[in-house]
Amino acid sequence: MSGIPLDKVDLEARKRAAKILHEKFRKILEDILSGKAPKLEIPKRTLANTIFDKERGILVLGEQKLEREFLDMGEARRFMQTLLMASIIYQALIENEYPTIRDLYYRGKHTIIYKDPSGRTRQENTWDEQAESDSVIRDIEVFTGLLREDMLILSKEKGKVVGNLKIRSGGDVIDLSKMGHGAYSIESTPDLIDFIDWDAEFVLVVEKDAVFQQLHRVGFWRKYKAILITGAGQPDRATRRFVRRLNEELKLPVYILTDSDPYGFYIYSVYKVGSIQLSYESERLATPSAKFLGVSMTDIFGWGRKKPYLTETERRNYIIKATDADIKRAKELMKYSWFRSPGWQRELKIFLEKKAKLEIEALASKGLKFLAFKYIPEKIETGDWIE
Repeated sequence: MSGIPLDKVDLEARKRAAKILHEKFRKILEDILSGKAPKLEIPKRTLANTIFDKERGILVLGEQKLEREFLDMGEARRFMQTLLMASIIYQALIENEYPTIRDLYYRGKHTIIYKDPSGRTRQENTWDEQAESDSVIRDIEVFTGLLREDMLILSKEKGKVVGNLKIRSGGDVIDLSKMGHGAYSIESTPDLIDFIDWDAEFVLVVEKDAVFQQLHRVGFWRKYKAILITGAGQPDRATRRFVRRLNEELKLPVYILTDSDPYGFYIYSVYKVGSIQLSYESERLATPSAKFLGVSMTDIFGWGRKKPYLTETERRNYIIKATDADIKRAKELMKYSWFRSPGWQRELKIFLEKKAKLEIEALASKGLKFLAFKYIPEKIETGDWIE
């Protein structure tokens, strides 16, 4: 071990991850020593093998698996890539390093020179693009049951949080209510954070960073005892895990605020049920009890006895015409089983009928106080949300 000082939580995480990696890949060595053809059995990370578990309310991987064999010409390259990446990650763990996914790409990127059966010299790259090495990391996650965050692999911090919450990170206690006009950046390893003290009644997740900043500056979270979070668009894994922990461990209800369009609706579903790409980690990343606060189609156009939040003039001024891509995406959402509730089918049908969308900022244009002190609290108080 190097001389880099580590806090106890960090050290325990390293030991656990290194042990699991060692145990999972040890069978490869045992097979080789016993004369067997080494292979890896990995759950398939495909749409066809992704299932919506209604009972748990999350996306999960099905039972289909693939066998990656060293002696199979079609699988040999990926087999070796997997072992190469696992060895690099293991080495980083025992040497107290904090590699990024970009670091791992470069550490494993090299050219292998060899002679083919005819005697000609050839060369093969371990991988060419980072997308290839990233996919190998996901295979290792599925194979070992470890998130890359569990393996102390870092990524760019994206999410932000502010509120009456004190956390312990790296041995320091940080008060998230004393961030000035800024906010705390959710670290890449959110499970190494301890929640120390809090005074909050709910979590509000805002799709857009700009709206998050507006609500922060106007004092929304102080007035309503909220933990205010943004994933700045499509959320990263750390933000999703942080939200899940607030809900699961602190028992705080979670509300999601996005644009009123199919992409905003899908961002909500990523928080709630998980993503197709990372369905194997929905158990730790998704928050099944999360509720869609808005902005909804019925907020814009009304429905039945519900009065819309926008006047006819405001609708003309604020509404944006839906693109062909928006319409295509809405039709895709209608087919997803987790969007088949009556509420979501109604929202999507209105969208396809009106072919119109609305950004959160349009409500702020009615006045920031309207968004912060009327629209959001009124919807929470009346239970006007979609699940």
